[in-house]
Amino acid sequence: MSDEIKPYVPPGKILPEFTFQAVALGLLLSVIMCAANMYVGLKAGMTVSAAIPASVISMGILRGLMKRGTILENNIVHTIASSGESLAAGIIFTVPALVVAGLWTEFKFWETTLIALSGGLMGVTMMIPLRRAMIIEQKELKYPEGVACAEVLKAGDRGGAEMKGIFSALGFGALFKALQSIVGVFVGTAETAFRAGKAVVMVGTDVSPMLMAVGFIVGWEISLLIFLGGAISHLVAIPLLSMGMDQGDQSNLDFAWAVWDEKIRYFGIGAMVIAGIYSILKVGASIAAGIKTAIHGIRHGEDPDALRTDRSISGKTLISLFLVALVASAVVDYLMTGSLLTTSVTAPVMFVLAFFFVAVASYIVGLVGSSNSPVSGMTICTVLVTAGLLLLLGYTGTSGMLATLGVAGVVCCAACTSGDICQDLKIGQIVGATPKKLQLGEVLGTIIPAFIIAPILSLLHHAYGIGTPAREGVDALKAPQANLFAKLTEGLFGTGEIGWTMVGWGAAVGVLAIVIDTWVLEPRKTKFRLYAMPLAVGMYLPWTVTFPMLFGGFIYQLVEKRSAKAGLSEAEKQKVIHRGLLFGSGLVAGEAIMGILVAVLLVMNMKVPGLTAWRNLSGGRPVELVSMGAFVGMMYLLYRKASKSPDAG
Repeated sequence: MSDEIKPYVPPGKILPEFTFQAVALGLLLSVIMCAANMYVGLKAGMTVSAAIPASVISMGILRGLMKRGTILENNIVHTIASSGESLAAGIIFTVPALVVAGLWTEFKFWETTLIALSGGLMGVTMMIPLRRAMIIEQKELKYPEGVACAEVLKAGDRGGAEMKGIFSALGFGALFKALQSIVGVFVGTAETAFRAGKAVVMVGTDVSPMLMAVGFIVGWEISLLIFLGGAISHLVAIPLLSMGMDQGDQSNLDFAWAVWDEKIRYFGIGAMVIAGIYSILKVGASIAAGIKTAIHGIRHGEDPDALRTDRSISGKTLISLFLVALVASAVVDYLMTGSLLTTSVTAPVMFVLAFFFVAVASYIVGLVGSSNSPVSGMTICTVLVTAGLLLLLGYTGTSGMLATLGVAGVVCCAACTSGDICQDLKIGQIVGATPKKLQLGEVLGTIIPAFIIAPILSLLHHAYGIGTPAREGVDALKAPQANLFAKLTEGLFGTGEIGWTMVGWGAAVGVLAIVIDTWVLEPRKTKFRLYAMPLAVGMYLPWTVTFPMLFGGFIYQLVEKRSAKAGLSEAEKQKVIHRGLLFGSGLVAGEAIMGILVAVLLVMNMKVPGLTAWRNLSGGRPVELVSMGAFVGMMYLLYRKASKSPDAG
């Protein structure tokens, strides 16, 4: 992809954008996505990215049913809707931990609402001054899901062959996900583990056309770096660590995952902290320029000569919203701890950590997309830093746990929301939206859903139970991340063990990567660069996630080499790559939309009978082979679509 982006809607062209219909539909979808993702996240430990599904729903309603709606209106709809989804992701990781740990017996309305509201607004207001640094100036950030969503919007606006092409890919992605998650013909992951001497080695891949398409969108270099990070964790760290650990009666595979869960998470976190600090230092001048621009806006007002596509929310409004978020975060700290002294300690910590992880989350979303952003890792960092400071100051027991989880909740919401708005602003840059209107949409999409979070959590807690069943015969919502943070804080302020050694080793790997890239690769101007952040993300993510991304990146490399061998001009190469991006975007959209339908079926506890024998056939290996065969077929489809001649239809 070329670095220079020409907006689909030129800056001088005015189209309906922030209309009543678009805002109302966006807010409705925002509330629905927020509620749905809270349930799915608590039940399955994951949330469904709302950007692409909301775009498709918007096009279906505005253009299909209402016979109106511009690409900019559709863009506003998905921007507002995805805010609610990102807020839910921030909440479910932390707030339920208060109930799981026994610190709360019920979800308190104002405390929960203020955590969501202050964290969400903090993420929006801190991200806006970083817009130029993260979206325009950082050329290595490709925003894979943002590009995919923008291509869906553009194809829907143009219609014709492009629309048919992207919707055919959407159909393939949705069908594959349905056969996998509803019918059960394909497995979600093909993996195995074996002994190599005293060490355990695990290999495997998620059978996901969506992740493969994300790899194509980010390109070969970034997907390779993420994979290399996974290789460091799974081919070096896990085998070495497994030699000194007791396997008990666990299978090799279960043991390898246990090592990953107990050790490798902290290993990746150490690398991400170093990479995050370095990333912020790299863009420090741009961040300072963004803040300077905001201050200038406060003093002198909006620049009347700025292009429509470069106008942001006014500096005065930005500062006002930020102060609201800051006050709300301080109030929630006081409500939770009942101590002005504790609040005076935690409020500055919250501000510093929020700013740090807003920048880190925005950077990571630019690398791998919001669906693969390791927010839980960033939240673990927040818990460790906050708890460490409070322990040094002598805090123990309940007061320390409440203060720590309160800070973690606000920072987690800020990180999730900032990653979302960063991606939305990238989409806006591609389609030619007005940043100011997108930012106002994000604010609305953050405020409105914040007020339904506590009631929905209370409803789910009384209906199912979070962590433990609400009544006999009911399956509790497992809330995996909330359980993790509950155990983590209990360990820090009571009894337990934290993997500080692994954090240190991960940090050392991050430093080594920066040294090699800065002192060896950069001076030689090599095409391959050892960027620390994608390497660190790969170290943290399960290796099964990075494998399909590598496959997609390899297809991108094959298409590029084939285009060069055919002697195509740069414009012709871009046309070929664009066709692959469209097909990949369709695969992402199809799996994302079907993921939401699967979430509905999860709520209804629907199961397809008669497939148990098939899934358990000979231990599941034949099923994995069939699944991998179908996955390779999807890879071939992407390659064929992307490698057609520039003049092909």
